[in-house]
Amino acid sequence: MLQLLTFLVQKLSLICKFRLFDSSWPEGEKEWERERRTQGGGAAPSPLLLLRRGDLLEVPRTIFTHYGIYLGEHRVAHLIPDILPVLTSDQKLIGSVITNKRLILGCVYKRATVRVDTLEDFAYGSKILVNHTDGEMSGKAFDNEDVARRAEKLIGSIPYSLLWNNCEHFVTYCRYGSAVSRQTEKFCECLKFIIRDQRSVIITVLLGIFAIISYGLAPSTTVLTVLVPFALWMAG
Repeated sequence: MLQLLTFLVQKLSLICKFRLFDSSWPEGEKEWERERRTQGGGAAPSPLLLLRRGDLLEVPRTIFTHYGIYLGEHRVAHLIPDILPVLTSDQKLIGSVITNKRLILGCVYKRATVRVDTLEDFAYGSKILVNHTDGEMSGKAFDNEDVARRAEKLIGSIPYSLLWNNCEHFVTYCRYGSAVSRQTEKFCECLKFIIRDQRSVIITVLLGIFAIISYGLAPSTTVLTVLVPFALWMAG
C-alpha cells in the first residue's frame, strides 16, 4: 500500500509540473536583446520595430505555447481552433476575436482556422519570442518572404488535431518545410513514461474493482478492470 501511495504522489507531482502544451524549447534571447547588447546596452527598443515579415512568433499561455507567423503591418497569421466556421458563413462574425468557448468547441469538433489577427490580439498580453526555434530545428529556415507567403496560402478553415495538426505544426511547416511539434513530443514522452510504469496496471485494476463495487458488474466496469490493465501490461 505504501508503494501505491508513493506512486500516486509521484504521478500527481508529475502532472502538476507538466505543462501539456509547453514546447520546452531551450531558453534563448529575443532579437531586441541581441541588438541592445551589440549596441552597448541602453533601453530596449520596441519589439514591433524589429519584427520582420516571415518571423516566427511564440507567446506563452497558461498551459501551452501559441505560435504564429508575422505578416508585417502589425498582422500575425496563426492556426487556432474555432467552431464558428462550422456554424455560420458570416465573415464579420468569424473575424471577431476568438473567445475561450469558441476555442474549446473548436477543439472538440476538430476544426480550426488559419486566420490573421493584430499583434495585440495574438499576444493577448503575453511577451513575444521571435524566431526562438531556429537554433533547434534540423532544417534551415526559409527566406522570410517565402515563410510569409506559405502562411498566407494556408489562410482559411482546416481540420484540427490537438496532437497532430496544431499551431506549432503550422508555423514549423511554414518556416522550415516540416510540420513538427515539440509540445506533442513532450506529451507523448510523458504518456509513454506513465504507460511503461507497471504500477499503472495495479492502479487501474484497483480503480476497476472500486467501480465494480460502486456500480456493479457491467461491460464498462469489466473493460476498466480487465482489458485496460491488460493493454497497459502488454504496452509496458
